[in-house]
Amino acid sequence: MREALLQNEELVSLIRRYTMTGDRTADAYAALMPKLGFRPLVDMLDLACDKGIEAVENAPDELKAFIAEMEVLPEWLDRELVEQGARQELLHYVHLAPLALRGGLLATFINKYSALPMALTGTLGGKQSARRSFETASFFGSTIMPGALERYGAGFKASAKVRLMHSMVRLNLMRGNRWDAKVYGIPIPQVDQMPAGMFGMYLMSLAVLDEGREEFTPQERARVELSRYRCYLLGLPETLLAETPRSIRDIWLTRQATLRSEWDDATCGELLRATMNAELFDQTEIGTRIHRWYEAGFSRLFLIKNFLNGSFRRAQSLGVDVTRTHRIAALIGFAFANGRTRLFQAIDGVPVIGNIAYRSRVRKLARQLESYGHADFVTDASKYTPSA
Repeated sequence: MREALLQNEELVSLIRRYTMTGDRTADAYAALMPKLGFRPLVDMLDLACDKGIEAVENAPDELKAFIAEMEVLPEWLDRELVEQGARQELLHYVHLAPLALRGGLLATFINKYSALPMALTGTLGGKQSARRSFETASFFGSTIMPGALERYGAGFKASAKVRLMHSMVRLNLMRGNRWDAKVYGIPIPQVDQMPAGMFGMYLMSLAVLDEGREEFTPQERARVELSRYRCYLLGLPETLLAETPRSIRDIWLTRQATLRSEWDDATCGELLRATMNAELFDQTEIGTRIHRWYEAGFSRLFLIKNFLNGSFRRAQSLGVDVTRTHRIAALIGFAFANGRTRLFQAIDGVPVIGNIAYRSRVRKLARQLESYGHADFVTDASKYTPSA
């Protein structure tokens, strides 16, 4: 589809424009870092999210603008639909996400352009790989808990902190001498936020189009509303927030089609192997050892199916070996997780019992988030240990 997508001048122009665009509001606040320091900026944002901007003594105008922007509700937003979408998403996420903890991150490393910010900051090398995997899972998990995207919800705060983290990385890389803006554009531009925020909706859109449909069902539409609002809180321009199956597919793939295709083993390979080999869980307990077996297989197949066009040969060339054991583990793990997802989806529509079952899944997700540890969503340039 690449050539056909690139013929759409309007869409390509949109992608080009936002490839050169950071997060104007969060970037302005991050730019105070040399003057005010890293930790004060984080602490003030924490307080503003928890207790309101009026609780921050002598709050900078940039912080006031940051919080005020996030508090504005877009005209298209349906809050009730967002909560419905979060409920639907939770029933998927709580069972399937633990198998894909590192799978989504792996996709970031198959292209030098998208891997370079993480390589230069050293935030995904060695032990940091496990931490970033958990932080990514914590962010998405925190945004689908009941009421999480309300003004004082955990998801609202997590979105603000992720925005600031990306702006700090952007600032630190642009101030250094290892990022070539003439080649790579702006580090972590707005258009790079879209794939992560809309990935689930992209996969769902593909399934809808494969069925010959052009519209989402009411349940699917609720999940789209959740994703769009979550992306909005992350600072994405509304012009990037497509809402129909075909428009979501096309904008997502056009971004992929415009990426510079380049593999650099010292950058991509190092990060890919570090993340693949990271031990995410304590291996002493039998339950976590079994989960690690499932996850090791599923993460590989997740990467190959969704980002390598199903090519096992391509995966092997990148250093990702997939054995028969990995395939068996992925199949068993997915069958078990998918079966539980379908069971709780079916129960969810039953009066009384559905709510009881849903609350049990909320408690399960809360335990998962606790097991991932505290997610700081911060980046401190003084602690960067750049990869090769």
